[in-house]
Amino acid sequence: MDRVERRTPDFREESEAYTLFRRGMAFLEGGHPAQASMYLCRALRLEPGRVSIREALGRAEFALGRYERAEQVFRDVTDDVPDSHYAHYALARCLRVLGRGEEARGHLRLARALHPACDTYRAPLDGVD
Repeated sequence: MDRVERRTPDFREESEAYTLFRRGMAFLEGGHPAQASMYLCRALRLEPGRVSIREALGRAEFALGRYERAEQVFRDVTDDVPDSHYAHYALARCLRVLGRGEEARGHLRLARALHPACDTYRAPLDGVD
């Protein structure tokens, strides 16, 4: 079995991990990344292979200015799921903020190639394009 499982129907059942994930997402979408991070870390301990939890945690870490932590989360996702266009894009954003524009450029190109219809990925990132 693959190390990382894609979204499966059983996750959406009212499992503890899913409840924690939804709470974390509510805090993240409400502009409270610190609280989101707490819930998402708890969800991740229960479901360590869930890409959706990992990407949300990376978003929370980025919003908190914890760019190195966000980078590691997104790098782990791209290692495990190389076709995750969002993870490549988010990793590029982290690398840009960390002053590693050349490395960011490669991940931005991958995101664009994996999902060419996404306008967000086509927009230039300062210091990368």
